[in-house]
Amino acid sequence: MSDQYPTDVRAYLEIRTASPSSWSPDGTKLLVSSDLPGTAQVHRLDLAPDVELPVAADQLTPLTRFDEPIGAGYLPAHPAGGDGDVLLLATDVGGNERYQLFTTADDPPAPLAGPDDLDPLVHDPEHIHRPGGVSRDGRLLAYATNRGDGVAFDTWVRDLTTGAERCVFASGGWTGPGGFSPDARYLAVSELTTRAGDNRVHLVDLHALQDGEVADPLHPAVAELCPHPEEAGTVGTPSWLPDSSAFYLATDVGRPFVGIARGTPDGAWDHVIEPGWDAGAAVDWTGTHLLVVWNEDGITRAELRDPHSLQVSTSVPLPGDGVASGFRFSRDGRWLSFGYSSPLVPGDAWRYDTATGELQRLTTSPCEVDPATFVDAELVRFPSFDGREIPAFVFRPRGRDAAAGPVPVVVIIHGGPESQYRPSFAPLTQYLLANGFAVVAPNVRGSTGYGREYQHLDDVDKRLDSVHDLGALHDWLATQPDLDQDRAALYGGSYGGYMVLAGLAFQPERWAAGVDIVGMSDLVTFLENTSEWRRAFREREYGSLEHDRELLRELSPITHVERMRAPLFIIHGANDPRVPLGEAEQIHQVLTDRGVRSELLVYHDEGHGLSKLANRVDAYPQVAAFLHEVLGH
Repeated sequence: MSDQYPTDVRAYLEIRTASPSSWSPDGTKLLVSSDLPGTAQVHRLDLAPDVELPVAADQLTPLTRFDEPIGAGYLPAHPAGGDGDVLLLATDVGGNERYQLFTTADDPPAPLAGPDDLDPLVHDPEHIHRPGGVSRDGRLLAYATNRGDGVAFDTWVRDLTTGAERCVFASGGWTGPGGFSPDARYLAVSELTTRAGDNRVHLVDLHALQDGEVADPLHPAVAELCPHPEEAGTVGTPSWLPDSSAFYLATDVGRPFVGIARGTPDGAWDHVIEPGWDAGAAVDWTGTHLLVVWNEDGITRAELRDPHSLQVSTSVPLPGDGVASGFRFSRDGRWLSFGYSSPLVPGDAWRYDTATGELQRLTTSPCEVDPATFVDAELVRFPSFDGREIPAFVFRPRGRDAAAGPVPVVVIIHGGPESQYRPSFAPLTQYLLANGFAVVAPNVRGSTGYGREYQHLDDVDKRLDSVHDLGALHDWLATQPDLDQDRAALYGGSYGGYMVLAGLAFQPERWAAGVDIVGMSDLVTFLENTSEWRRAFREREYGSLEHDRELLRELSPITHVERMRAPLFIIHGANDPRVPLGEAEQIHQVLTDRGVRSELLVYHDEGHGLSKLANRVDAYPQVAAFLHEVLGH
């Protein structure tokens, strides 16, 4: 198949992005994650008073040039009281998600080429380590690890000055630290429960623990924040006032949407801010600003409030109606950095000046495609089988010729399922639009962003209701004169890949093709073979192997493979710890044996998705050619 079409997909894949990650203690430097080298690497942006903004991505100071993506953040202070700023870094190998922790200075003489150039901090390659906060004095690091039995994640605290470690919280399940109080007395720990969409947050009084003592949820040194024993609920980790007297956190306990609550270390709390959409909050280091961010139909909104009176001081102007994320205050509270993108604007780093109200773009990343050709999304809602309105973002190609008839459609389904399609920049979407395809991205039931009830509408035995939403979307396509219902393909990754396969299996008469990226073909073998540390977490969403095996079989696309007839394109990483490669191999083999067209690409240096540009540049031109061919375009 030729991959040369009016607009080459490679030009879109080469569009680079950048996002800010961490301020230096003095606020003069900002770490930026940029994929300029082909994977997400650590760069430093020096923000001297005379610096001319924005800075081109190739003018950032490169700190790492690893083969693998790597993330980093500044320690709040030098743990030994020395000079210079120190970074905490985390990286894995080949997408296996076994993250190891390292430190290094932020001024290497040359970009660091790999982990051997770093100082190992927490290193055990057979297990996973997830950082979860550093005390303000730079002395204590909290992290979660499964090195006990390979399954449960316990919470540990490491003294960065002495290297001494102790386990401070364990529940026999999945826990993770959520930061220290400013005085380092309290450590927040989030714990997943067996209920779908449910977690608990515990405040551990470290001063009340004896040497060698490990707390659990019932320990007297532990207070549960926003307890909710009777129903599932989401509780975020606290953002503290500087005197450690109180904090703010996000929760939907007792509410249909995630709002903001105010709490105190003794466990007292109350709802204080309810935007009517899922929200989050953060207090700056000085206690001057309370940032409130909410997700309004997928679009980011933000404002600053007084942390004491809760009065709104100002709306935070964002670059447009897109998605902003990774908000971080500088230590003095003046600067608020974030990453931003929209369908019209590839991702870059921005900052807001809380003193003057000025919004500044910090970085410009390479983009060889004319941004004037990019297409924005239209938000629509279509009725599903039970009358429920399902939101979707619709992209229609520019300059379409009505006389030429309706255009083919690619339906993009997000993963999760506890996630949401939001209007950020997507290179493949813009490529498809430039080549005459329409793109529709639904948020079927089970998506987040629309309240707790909506999120739970696909749990366990209600799984196929979300697939029925795809059928309703197909019916809606027939009401749109410019969209071709008969040339509609499904495209999705992870859980979205499962939805692609489910659509082709349960609705074979509707869909012309599918692109499945790291998706599950058999829910039983998926749960049997996923990493042990993930099994219980996923069983609470899909059903348990012990109690729901027959249901899981019935919900599995491979069980109904005899109905599948549409061409399928599959991409998978060999090191995927979430959805094992076998999920791709088995559906590909069965379809091939049955004479149904199936193509499989496997990348041996990838995990749950394609993180490396070289692999995306290899895979996505083939995907584009496949869609051109099978949709007759």
